[in-house]
Amino acid sequence: MEELELNALTFEPIIGETYEYDFEFKTLMLNIYNCYLYLLQKNRTVPHNNENAIRDILLEYLTDTQVRQNSCLIEGYRFDKEVDENEGRVDIKIIDKNDFEEHDAYYVIECKRLDGYSTLNKAYITDGINRFTTGYYSSYYGINGMIGFIVKKININTNTNMNKIGDFFEMIEKDKLYKSIHDNLKLYHLMLNFAKNSDKPKG
Repeated sequence: MEELELNALTFEPIIGETYEYDFEFKTLMLNIYNCYLYLLQKNRTVPHNNENAIRDILLEYLTDTQVRQNSCLIEGYRFDKEVDENEGRVDIKIIDKNDFEEHDAYYVIECKRLDGYSTLNKAYITDGINRFTTGYYSSYYGINGMIGFIVKKININTNTNMNKIGDFFEMIEKDKLYKSIHDNLKLYHLMLNFAKNSDKPKG
């Protein structure tokens, strides 16, 4: 397996109580998974080759007040897409209502497609994880996230492959939520399986 280098961190130290933010963000990621399940119940089809379009469909539910409250169990957060910050544009910027007046206080989520093959696995690190570890994206809380859109039928835990992507993942819930720690940065990785809802012809 090709070893992919994780670049060193160059951003500000963790601010505040790490445990509080850790628990808050992990819970938020699991509630985003609830929105994903609701999306599947609605039989929404997602495009196979367009991660931005998949993200936008997910955001339809994350920004729908009724769905958020009744199905996702998400309250007190604002979700914005493609927001300029530092040197890049973040896929999803999440602002906590309790820190609304703090300009730099927000979480960042980067979205990447995964199909079990090396090209997208590599991009998950080079164009995903490394954007956090290099300071390309900011990390006010020292905690951020990534969402993997699974667009092909595979075994997520052994063939996405979390081990093929890197040996630094710790499983929290199999085939669902993982975490990785990079110096003073923690990333949560949420896997959303859209293989059955992809518009790519089966077979």
